[in-house]
Amino acid sequence: MFENTFKNIDDILYRDAGADSELDYTEQTSWVLFLRYLDNLENEKADTAALEGKSYSYLLEEQYRWSSWAVPKKPDGSIDHNQARAGDDLIQFVNYELFPYLAQFKLDADNARTIEYKIGEIFSEIKNKIDSGYNLREILEYADALVFNSLEHKDELSTLYESKIANMGNAGRNGGQFYTTRPLITAIINTVKPALGETIYDGAVGSAGFLCESYKYLKPQVSNTQEMTTLQDETLFGKEKKNLAYIIGVMNMILHGIEAPNLVHTNTLNENIRDIQEKDRFDIILANPPFGGKERPEIQQNFDIKTSETAFLFLQHFIKILKQNGRAGIVIKNTFLSNTAENASVSLRKHLIETCNLEMVLDMPAGTFPGTGVKTVVLFFKKGTPTKSIWYYQLDPGRNLGKTNPLNSKDFEEFLSVQESKPETERSWNLSMDTVNTETYDLGVRNPNLPEEAPLRSPKELLEEMKSLDKDNQSIFEEIEKIL
Repeated sequence: MFENTFKNIDDILYRDAGADSELDYTEQTSWVLFLRYLDNLENEKADTAALEGKSYSYLLEEQYRWSSWAVPKKPDGSIDHNQARAGDDLIQFVNYELFPYLAQFKLDADNARTIEYKIGEIFSEIKNKIDSGYNLREILEYADALVFNSLEHKDELSTLYESKIANMGNAGRNGGQFYTTRPLITAIINTVKPALGETIYDGAVGSAGFLCESYKYLKPQVSNTQEMTTLQDETLFGKEKKNLAYIIGVMNMILHGIEAPNLVHTNTLNENIRDIQEKDRFDIILANPPFGGKERPEIQQNFDIKTSETAFLFLQHFIKILKQNGRAGIVIKNTFLSNTAENASVSLRKHLIETCNLEMVLDMPAGTFPGTGVKTVVLFFKKGTPTKSIWYYQLDPGRNLGKTNPLNSKDFEEFLSVQESKPETERSWNLSMDTVNTETYDLGVRNPNLPEEAPLRSPKELLEEMKSLDKDNQSIFEEIEKIL
């Protein structure tokens, strides 16, 4: 149901003059889907309140609710096309009444950690790009047909929305900056093993994949209302610089059931790490900072190790903002481990292994991030004690990866089954820090356990073997002739 609806909406957007790319398709589907979901959420709360003999105060005034402007209904439940806006009338209402009304919520909200504030943020940043009111009318009616009556429906919706974000990521660098394949995210979470009550942070939140999947991981641990409040309000935190990434992240979290996401629209790297105090720290950090970004000199002044490499600045931020004994799973370019030509890289590796126990390095295969050409590793570390030994694991899916053949959950099964015991195998090994050069701190991925390849034989050796085989065959033929 959801898949067909998304496809039909994409087809309409494709023929609309205002939507030009997969980025636009996801953005425009997002705001429509968000308002449809918000309406369903409000109706569920109203029904629950009625069963308890209470009244419910709707967030939106009557004329701005979905049932009033998007799909007014007749008593029999069918759409009242006499009351439903279409054409220019619909576009005028959406652009000049609905969006300004919703944007005002940001100014009127009590604080930033409310759903009202998030609604205001979304509609302050996002714009309607659908030119035709007739196209928008069709889209609204498709969205209205979606059903959110069960947990399975909501899971299906969030899964398909993730697939749209993936397509958005594949559409270009602007999208790719904030999408990480979900099997990789879930593998990292299953390795770090967050527990209910721990705080989780992603300072480069993008589409909020790490936070959404952490919510899904922790939700089964919830056993009462107070624990659900803790999970909803006091567990998941993130920051994002890019406008569209931030909006998509907020909506993604809400569509996953997190009603008032603790996301902040800011450049994380603007924060001076020397100002981070204990109250600012988190138990767990899960992140994939941007690849290849460059930061200005004034941003670099916020860090002890000066470098223009965005990911290296993020790693310093993550180490600083992690609590003592806190745990982290962070994706980074594999060259971080082995670059000895750049002083910042050497200094940062030294800082990491002296202040944290770098327990594991998961070496990711080429093609993990299709279209980027970037080879990555995942660093798993615990803050507070220096590193004595590092366990490496080389993930090998046994096939070439790409946009149409990405990583899947099965690819991580062996890693997840052995990551606690940390065995020595053809794919995994341990590196003692006693053997590491303390001038370069080179921690590059070099597998010592790969089987040695048999040396190539010379043409003369191959010829002698062929002659020997011919002699063997001749003797076999002679024996057969004797029997006959």
